[in-house]
Amino acid sequence: MNKPHIVILGAGYGGIMTAVKLQKQLGQNEAEITLVHKYDYHFQTSCLHENAAGTLHQDSSKIKIKDIINRSKINFIIDEVVSIKREAKKIKLKNRKLHYDLLVIGMGPEPNTEGIPGLNEYTYSITDINSARFIREHIEYNFASYANDIKKDESKLNIVIGGGGILGVEFAGELINQIPVMCREYDVEKTLVHLYMLEENTSLLQKFDEDLAHYAITSLQSRGVEIIHQAKLKECQDNKVIYEVEGKEHVIASHTFIWTGGVQANPVFEKSGLNLKNKRIEVYSNMLSTKDDSIFVVGDCAYTANENGEEILPTAKKAIGEAAVVARNISLRLKNKELTSCQPVKQGMLATLGRDDGVATIQNHKVFGWKAVLIKRISDNHYLYKLGGWNLLLKKGNFHLL
Repeated sequence: MNKPHIVILGAGYGGIMTAVKLQKQLGQNEAEITLVHKYDYHFQTSCLHENAAGTLHQDSSKIKIKDIINRSKINFIIDEVVSIKREAKKIKLKNRKLHYDLLVIGMGPEPNTEGIPGLNEYTYSITDINSARFIREHIEYNFASYANDIKKDESKLNIVIGGGGILGVEFAGELINQIPVMCREYDVEKTLVHLYMLEENTSLLQKFDEDLAHYAITSLQSRGVEIIHQAKLKECQDNKVIYEVEGKEHVIASHTFIWTGGVQANPVFEKSGLNLKNKRIEVYSNMLSTKDDSIFVVGDCAYTANENGEEILPTAKKAIGEAAVVARNISLRLKNKELTSCQPVKQGMLATLGRDDGVATIQNHKVFGWKAVLIKRISDNHYLYKLGGWNLLLKKGNFHLL
């Protein structure tokens, strides 16, 4: 009798945790498990803004997948997903094809360029280790280039962030702290460097409590971030960003525009015919796709809502909780037992504003300053422990808690 084949696409928080849970819950004779990921490592998405700013080396955010999974139970393939053929239960990768009996989709969404002219061609996005490293090297190159140019081009020292959500705010907080370090390294006068943030709404961190959002704005502005509210992005060019405020057009001369303004559905699952809502895949409470009962969805690409019908924002904590339910339900499905539901939990909101500043809501309590950063460090370390035990925690943990 052939063993059922379980395929997991993506090794983000949800995908990798599903794999780790399954290898503990299923015996070798119960199922064949295949994990597909673009890289040979998993990375902590919650640290990418630090990698991009240069305050944390990218190797600190990488975790080798072979160090986490039991390769006697899980077949790991480094490849990219091209398409999902649901009718035939086949997946086309760049270098091979796979057949599945049960599929877990854990691939994240992609940056949404919203049809703005030049946004695809002339912007940078913080999506993975490589993109974060490229942003850091690009900024450093412009500083070095400015220092060496005979005819100085100050637009090389203008950095623009598009979008005042969590990622944009966290990156701004890290980068504004790192700018003095880069100025000393490349002999650049700090007063010549400008960090702009364009936000279409009247405030940053729209989903946060008003007091927390105000604190974040004050913190960033006090350190030199120039925040422009109600700024509607019109066009990006290789050396300028054009935006509009109250009907009046403005231009910032810059060679560095980092877009953090939104995401769109991954073309792979968009073309597969799955039901989408708000650019994510609709699922039932048991994390099965509403379109296909052989497909589970986990993490950023799963659309889930709370008891009030409000979308639950994708976070690492959400993905980890869903992974536990998905792994459990796959085990139950193989035993022909009733599946369990993923119970929405009240999640806190957290955004760091640099190494020693941040804002958070934890169980309806507002947290400001270094305490918010402490909460994040503890959360990151707890994740490492859940993923790989004490060995991984001691190897990759961040113990600079204050």
